[in-house]
Amino acid sequence: MLIIGIILFGMLVGAAAQLIIGRSSRGIDWPMAFASGLVGSFVGGLLVSLLSGDGLELRPSGVIGSVVGAVIVTLGWQWWRARGQGPDA
Repeated sequence: MLIIGIILFGMLVGAAAQLIIGRSSRGIDWPMAFASGLVGSFVGGLLVSLLSGDGLELRPSGVIGSVVGAVIVTLGWQWWRARGQGPDA
């Protein structure tokens, strides 16, 4: 059950990151939400929780760090996609 909870939390954080960034009207890109949510939650949530002294428990600082991490990962992903398309695409 913990794994399912982590996956769902990651997807929600990734979707929130896309809504914060203000993606186009196409809706939420769920594969990107999944990947950016999990990576952003791990990196951002872990770093912010450890830096604030909360440890590895679920605290508001970890949740905020997860969203910030997911926003950074989503922006990087979108930049990488735009960079790869170039002017000829």
